[in-house]
Amino acid sequence: MNGWKKSGRGAKARLVGTFDAQHGGLLDEVRQMLAKREADNPADELAVLTGMRTGPSSRPSDRVLARLLPDFTTEDADLAAGLRSLHEPELIEAKDRAAAEVLGGLPAGGGRVELTPAQGDVWLAALNDVRLALGTALDVNEEMSDDVDPDDPRAAHLGIYHWLTFVQDGLVHARMRV
Repeated sequence: MNGWKKSGRGAKARLVGTFDAQHGGLLDEVRQMLAKREADNPADELAVLTGMRTGPSSRPSDRVLARLLPDFTTEDADLAAGLRSLHEPELIEAKDRAAAEVLGGLPAGGGRVELTPAQGDVWLAALNDVRLALGTALDVNEEMSDDVDPDDPRAAHLGIYHWLTFVQDGLVHARMRV
């Protein structure tokens, strides 16, 4: 990737060969995790009658999913459960839609990508979800050194995490340029 550049009100970049395979695979993994969470939610009779979708009221037990689907409040457990039940289905749908849009816009084998401002926002959201998921799985934190022992099993994946950070940061800066 040659970095994001301002293009009108949007942004453009040239993606190299393996970008679609690597990052597309990560986006697919996030989508599969979200789909499993949604599928594990039992049908609610009231939702069937009213047409109002509801989701689970409990936080995901998987820590990666819990990071992608955080509590809406920490002040009151009952309120948090109610908000989760009401809003999680929409949140999962929005995350899945963003990932699908990015996957649909990745040129196979690399190539030029040009994004409108709205598409740039979608890409930022999807990239953020992948970074959150990968960072949580790798236990990335502020105290972690950038120089990880090459024998550390996370070393190769941390390179991908840092690359995603670069891609996301570049897109943010291209979108901010006037």
